[in-house]
Amino acid sequence: MAKKSSRKGLIITLIALLLVVTASAVWFVAGRKEGPVLVSIENASTRTITQSVSAIGRLQPELMVKVSSEASGEIIFLGVRDGDTVKKGQLLVRIQPDIFETQLAQTRASTEATRMSINVAKAELDRSEADLKRIQELYKKEYASREEFDRAKATYESASARYAQSKSDYQRAQGALQQTQATANRSTIFSPMNGVVTFLGVESGEKVVGTAQMQGTEMMRIADLRTMNAWVDVDENDVALIALGDTARIRVDALPDVSLRGTVYEISHSPKVSGQGTQEEVVNFQVRIRLIDPDGRMRPGMSCSVEIETETKKDVVAVPIQAVTVRQDMASGGAPTDSRIESKKSAVELRRARPESMVWVHTKGTVQARTVKTGISDDGFIEILSGLKIDESIVVSPYQAISKLLKPGAPVRVEDPEARKDRFRQLRQTQ
Repeated sequence: MAKKSSRKGLIITLIALLLVVTASAVWFVAGRKEGPVLVSIENASTRTITQSVSAIGRLQPELMVKVSSEASGEIIFLGVRDGDTVKKGQLLVRIQPDIFETQLAQTRASTEATRMSINVAKAELDRSEADLKRIQELYKKEYASREEFDRAKATYESASARYAQSKSDYQRAQGALQQTQATANRSTIFSPMNGVVTFLGVESGEKVVGTAQMQGTEMMRIADLRTMNAWVDVDENDVALIALGDTARIRVDALPDVSLRGTVYEISHSPKVSGQGTQEEVVNFQVRIRLIDPDGRMRPGMSCSVEIETETKKDVVAVPIQAVTVRQDMASGGAPTDSRIESKKSAVELRRARPESMVWVHTKGTVQARTVKTGISDDGFIEILSGLKIDESIVVSPYQAISKLLKPGAPVRVEDPEARKDRFRQLRQTQ
């Protein structure tokens, strides 16, 4: 009896194990079965799209002058401070003029000595001219020899040359005097324009180096803040889209509540290359934008970001930009590639062989891939040039479904975007 009971228990145990394995297999197969993908759809519609280029940079005044001294010496007077408003011709700096006054006195004395030498040369010329006339009369009457006449003529010509030379020396001395006077006058520096002192690099009592010897000391900068510009760096791929006169929207980091308008007035032709010769090499071009309605709180050097509107199209077929994707597996058709063939393609050809853009079109609970040709885009929508008609339904979210999960003919279940948000909100709350 004991043997029969143990055999019966073993059979029951085997049956139970078989049922567990069968249930697990059924559950695994059921779990492997793909159900409909939850998606959100939206109809293609017509709208106005404005394409823009983003860039960052800094504010700069329209006109800014760096003030330096042509004369070297000690600053004995400094009439402005950083931030002061100045007018054209206003006294800014006075440099110790003692050295220039000494040089000016020496040059004046030299000029006066040269002027007096003219009188000496003139008197000698008059005397030699009178001697020549007397000898010439005597020579005609044969009371003087030819040798005496020639000697008197040579003396006159020599005196005339010395007189002309003394006048030239006097003119040269006057020029040197004027130059020394101008240099002495430059020890007093006046404002070259109306504006605001935006930089002050010296203090009273400091010594500065003049530009006559070398680069010189930059003492201050004066800027006209009535006209401000934004100097921004634009990527080489975007600069070709920008044209003179394009409208721009400027936001200054220090003034987050202000949105300013501007127009592009200059596009640089010289690139600004950073990280040259490395994988991080970046090529930018400077674009200058004139602000139409500047704010009085702006200062040179403030950081700013701009959106340059390059093109606007009205009443074009458009879809949400996240609905357009590129599927490498769809583009290649799933066929394996031959590395020997791929290696023969040049780098340029590989860059040009970009996969086509596509959207997922929703029809009766399933989706189909549709190749489209795109145009310009803004922050939210992209223009569809061909491949899609108005009011056709396309999948717009989620991104994972658009980029990876969906396949041609796959079943989908439409979910309202607000319901999706609520579902994810609840999931986050339960976690």
